[in-house]
Amino acid sequence: MQTHEADEKPLEMLSPFELKDLLIEIAEESIRTRAAVMLNAGRGNPNWIATTPREAFFLLGSFAMAEARRTWNEPDVGLAGMPHSVGCAQRFRQYLDTSPTGPGVELLRGTLELGVRELGFEEDAFVWEMVDSLTGDNYPVPDRMLVHAERIVEAYLAKEMCAGRPPPGRFKLFAVEGGTAAMSYVFQSLTANKLLNKGDTIALGTPIFTPYLEIPHLAEYQFNVVPIEQSEMDAEGRHTWQYPDEEIDKLADPKVKAFFIVNPANPGAVAIRPRTLARVVELVRTRRPDLLILTDDVYGTFVEGFRSFAAELPHNTILVYSYSKHFGCTGWRLGVVGMHEHHVVDTLLSQLPEPQASGVHERYRSLTMHPEKMLFIDRLVADSRSVALNHTAGLSLPQQQMMMLFSSFALLDKDDAYKKRCREICHERLAALFQGLGVDLKPNELGTAYYQTLDLEAWCRRYIGEDFMDYVQQHRDPLDIVFALARRYGTVLLNGSGFHGPPWSARVSLANLEDEAYPQIGRHLRELVETAVERWKRDKDHVH
Repeated sequence: MQTHEADEKPLEMLSPFELKDLLIEIAEESIRTRAAVMLNAGRGNPNWIATTPREAFFLLGSFAMAEARRTWNEPDVGLAGMPHSVGCAQRFRQYLDTSPTGPGVELLRGTLELGVRELGFEEDAFVWEMVDSLTGDNYPVPDRMLVHAERIVEAYLAKEMCAGRPPPGRFKLFAVEGGTAAMSYVFQSLTANKLLNKGDTIALGTPIFTPYLEIPHLAEYQFNVVPIEQSEMDAEGRHTWQYPDEEIDKLADPKVKAFFIVNPANPGAVAIRPRTLARVVELVRTRRPDLLILTDDVYGTFVEGFRSFAAELPHNTILVYSYSKHFGCTGWRLGVVGMHEHHVVDTLLSQLPEPQASGVHERYRSLTMHPEKMLFIDRLVADSRSVALNHTAGLSLPQQQMMMLFSSFALLDKDDAYKKRCREICHERLAALFQGLGVDLKPNELGTAYYQTLDLEAWCRRYIGEDFMDYVQQHRDPLDIVFALARRYGTVLLNGSGFHGPPWSARVSLANLEDEAYPQIGRHLRELVETAVERWKRDKDHVH
């Protein structure tokens, strides 16, 4: 391990995602002088995509253009009209029957039957929503989410976030520009509605995706943050990435107004275990019925039988979900905020003391005669466009249709073939990484294998000795790990400390590189430690 220059020390204050850019520059410079390829396992963008929903999207687009030309067609200037709804379902079936057979056609046919037969949609209204959305010729109406798309996405979330066993009642959904937009909107609306105020105390399940660490400290929030730490270690000295009971019990403190958690974790890549989830449920129901929970469940599909907090505590939980990782669609910017129709946040709004209540409700006076009755999720929509532009709010309609088709694809995949293959890819790469490290891999049924956070301190203390790790801490800096990997091998990882993880750790993304890269990354890490051990032994012998 080689210490980076003194002028790089302030980099310890940077988000790992910003530090990554410098590491990429260093790695690129490193590989210019040798026959090597940069291995950037820092960012979690998967290198696979779901093809069938995309094929269906483009086929649907062709039908949409045909429908537009039915109403008005001036081909010489490239102009057409707006699609009409009457009879469009029959014409859609004829279009599918005359199209070459293939996965996209079958998905569209199955989606139509799913909507009409299982969800009770009126077929012309459903097909017209799809067609009009693909043309993008209208504002989103309703602005929160299209009616039919919402029902299909809700069914998808019931399957994937609730293990097919959703709680009674309905979830209201707000389609947004990816999970990151969902985070921004929720923080903004919670403060705009005085549910969280400057100086309030919130809890974060750490380590955690860095924006959750950074947003609370912005000038407009300035929250007091209580870490709920995944500090449990097993008998072999390995991180389980689980929360000990005493950490969960911090949520009993009435000063903690909200709990933000990524589940399954990032960077820990493990879902919260059932008994810990049950402990939170019991605590909320018996001691903290007013606790707000925001759960970011983007990696839920990578764990068999996953159940979200939204499934177990629907009245307290705000669900954030992004389609980006599972379907390989980060560029589509598809996310959703989900809230149960009977939610404690609306109860808390009704209990705001004066003059706060009047001030909060007045914010939405231009939208409704009775702003005090306006649900929080509808306030989210309004706040996303600074209230005054609420009439133009909502995710673009083509994006909503892509989201609907991704959801339908998963619902119609009765054997979960696509989902199982995605999991298989990640677990094969995890095994390859550990093979390169020369370390036994301990199976974990709650692990996503989407990332692997390697704590070199814990490993070195167990397998090399306390003296070696004490020596490293005296002579090196934790960021030396990621800088040395970039300089020596052209390998880019993210520093675990940037997620409030163990200081001497690095996060490997198992999603974004070819399979053969992961044994190499394992070997690079092993060689880095071996070099440090040799130097320690030389220094120790020199002292003696």
